[in-house]
Amino acid sequence: MTSTPIRRLAGSALIAALALSGCKREEAAPAPTPPPAAPAPAPAPPPAPMPATASVTGLTLGNAVGADMAIAAPSNTFATTDTIHAAVATSTSDPMATVNGTLAAKWTFEDGQTVNEESRDVVFTGTGTTVFQISKPDGWPVGKYRVEISLNGAPAQSAEFEVK
Repeated sequence: MTSTPIRRLAGSALIAALALSGCKREEAAPAPTPPPAAPAPAPAPPPAPMPATASVTGLTLGNAVGADMAIAAPSNTFATTDTIHAAVATSTSDPMATVNGTLAAKWTFEDGQTVNEESRDVVFTGTGTTVFQISKPDGWPVGKYRVEISLNGAPAQSAEFEVK
């Protein structure tokens, strides 16, 4: 049997169609779905406020104190009969806060001999002044002295002075 050109053409078309139908084109794989975004971390809480603190901001010596607790005439030289005052200026880190603390004054003579020690419990608020004093009715020995101020046991200020 001879095939006619139409039959050959139809047969070829059928073979081509079968071949194409048997070959599937690979479809591109769908792009992977990105993972859901992690929730944003909660903002950090604001830092806790630091508790207010007190500090010694100055030390002035003199032989008289005014009504405002300030030294009337600052001096580092005294007579043997003078009462010696130490005005300790303080302040708090928060002017409206109250801070409990202990101020102490240690007075020493030339060789480190302790002349007097005194401490006071103080409630600090804003700026203030605490006055310490020493006196010796029979007169101070001539020489060099030192007063050391501490706040809550830590050295804060010191001053040297002389009795002539």
